[in-house]
Amino acid sequence: MMKYLIITVSLIGVLVSCKQPIENNSKTSQKEVTEFAIVVHGGAGGITPEILSEEKQKAYVAKLQEALNAGYKVLEMGGASIEAVQSSIKVLEDSPLFNAGKGSVYNSEGNQEMDASIMDGNTLNSGAVAGINHVKNPIMAARMVLDSTSHVMLSGKGAENIMETFGLEMVDSSYFFTEKRYNQLKQIKGKQKDKITFDTFLKDSKYGTVGAVAIDKNGNIASGTSTGGMSNKKYGRIGDSPIIGAGTYANNLTCGISATGTGEYFIRTVAAHEVSNLIQYKKLSPNEALHEVIYNQIGTLGGEGGMILIDKHGNVSWGFNTKGMFRGYKKSSGENIIEMFGLQ
Repeated sequence: MMKYLIITVSLIGVLVSCKQPIENNSKTSQKEVTEFAIVVHGGAGGITPEILSEEKQKAYVAKLQEALNAGYKVLEMGGASIEAVQSSIKVLEDSPLFNAGKGSVYNSEGNQEMDASIMDGNTLNSGAVAGINHVKNPIMAARMVLDSTSHVMLSGKGAENIMETFGLEMVDSSYFFTEKRYNQLKQIKGKQKDKITFDTFLKDSKYGTVGAVAIDKNGNIASGTSTGGMSNKKYGRIGDSPIIGAGTYANNLTCGISATGTGEYFIRTVAAHEVSNLIQYKKLSPNEALHEVIYNQIGTLGGEGGMILIDKHGNVSWGFNTKGMFRGYKKSSGENIIEMFGLQ
């Protein structure tokens, strides 16, 4: 039976310090190999029961579960982890709840500039796009770069032109319009005097990136990340999400990772790759490696955010130094967990 650990306990009391230990969210032994599993996130930030109504919580749970189910179905049928990651992220991109695809925030010029990346942990092949606007699903564009070009990253109009040639679904910029995100931009720019509330946009919504990591029946790991970036960001700004090793990384020798947070700090610390290195070379556990990077490297620089991880044994971990992170996983062992707040 699926467990929702968020509704019954998180609506009472005030969240304790966000400086919480990294959680090992798998009840599987570190030595036990899980046949297959998928973990997703929908961004980290000021996510607390006080600003998130029960109705909103249910909406996020439902969409996160839909994303998990989409990826899990691929894995269950013997599909590759990279296909599962793409399927899960596409669900999140199609929802206005998250800062990716349909729900992407506006830049300072009043447009969306979306970034995405995907990586195969078996071959280390990767694909990424940055600063695109007319591709309906940026994660599909990242996958197309991986599969159909000799490059790792394409950006802007050039990327869009190639994706249209490849036959990806293209949309007018109006597709990405949401009143919530538009009002958010106006308020940030000082064009509205109304108090900013959660109903307008998530506090710290710049952390609203989405991502997924999966391990398939063959033991291959893949990861992917997609984002609309920071609201009111400068035209041309690129964060960590499309940068392999910063916001996304996968390696069958260690783990797969997808990150969300203040991208500049994840870039400066090469955060996702650093976690993998600590596991591979310093023999840290996934939880120890996540804690080291999130708190002692990113945190000490002033950065905030979180990461999800699946190691080569199929164990799921996640960590964040914000008040919450939309997150969940589903495993062939029967475990199905969705959470959004920090430790109570």
